[in-house]
Amino acid sequence: MSQLIDGKKISKQIKDELKEEVLKLNAAGKSACLAVVQVGDDPASSVYVNNKKKACAYIGIRSKAYELPESTTEEELVSLVEELNEDDEVNGILVQLPLPEHIDEDKIIRTISPEKDVDGFHPVSVGRLWIGEKGFLSCTPAGIIQLLKRSGIEIEGKECVIVGRSNIVGKPMAALLLRENGTVTVTHSRTKNLKEVTKRADILIVAIGKRQYITADYVKEGAVVIDVGMHRDENNHLCGDVDFADVEPHTSAITPVPGGVGPMTIAMLMNNCVETIRTQEERP
Repeated sequence: MSQLIDGKKISKQIKDELKEEVLKLNAAGKSACLAVVQVGDDPASSVYVNNKKKACAYIGIRSKAYELPESTTEEELVSLVEELNEDDEVNGILVQLPLPEHIDEDKIIRTISPEKDVDGFHPVSVGRLWIGEKGFLSCTPAGIIQLLKRSGIEIEGKECVIVGRSNIVGKPMAALLLRENGTVTVTHSRTKNLKEVTKRADILIVAIGKRQYITADYVKEGAVVIDVGMHRDENNHLCGDVDFADVEPHTSAITPVPGGVGPMTIAMLMNNCVETIRTQEERP
C-alpha cells in the first residue's frame, strides 16, 4: 500500500510551529510585515495572493497589499519595489508572478533587495543556495524537502531524479537535494531515453508542466513520486504532471494533486517571512 503524502496536514504543522514562534518573537519585541504586490487581476494570481494574506494572518505576520492595475508601467513597479526596499517596516517583498507582458519579470526580481526576497528568486538568493550559504530558499523546493523529511523518507544516498529544469523548481530542487546528500540527476526536454533515467529514481520529482505526462512505465517499483504539476483534466478536475491512478500502485509514497506540494509552497513562504525576524539582530 502506497503512502499518501499529505501536504495539507504537513503545511498545517509547519504553520502552527511558525505561529508559536511568532508569538515568542513578538513578545521579544520583534515583528514582521510582508508586502504583497499584484499587477492586474489574473484570477489564479488573485487566489494565490489571497491565500498568502490568509496565511500571514494565521501565523501573526502583518501583510500590506498593493493591488495595481494591469496598465502599471515597469518604471512605476520598479519605483514601488525600491520604496519597499527602503521601508524599515517591511521585512519581506513578494511580487506575484506572472506579470503583464510589458513588464520584464527578471528586472523586477533583481530590483527586490536580497534581504527582503522571501520568494528566493533573486540571483543573490540563488547563489547563496548553490554555495550553501544562509539565505531565503525557493519555496516550492524547500516545501518538497519538508514533505520528504516529515514523511520519514530518507534522502541521503538516494538516487533522486528531477524532471524539469526551471529556475523556480527544477534547478533549486537539485541544489537542495544535494544539500541533503542525495545523488541528483536533472532531466529536461532534450534528455535522451527519459524513461530509462526516471526508472533509476528512488525519489522522482516531476515539474514539467505537462498534464499526466508521467505514467507507470517511467517509474521504478517502490519509488517515491512528488508531483509539482497543477492542471485541469478533461472533466475539469485538478490533476498533476503524473498520471496518479496509473502510477500510485507502483510507488512506496506519492503526493496527490491537489493537497500535495501546493500547500507547502505557502507554508515555506511563511517560514521565509519568519526568517526575516529571526535574522533581524544579525543585520547592520
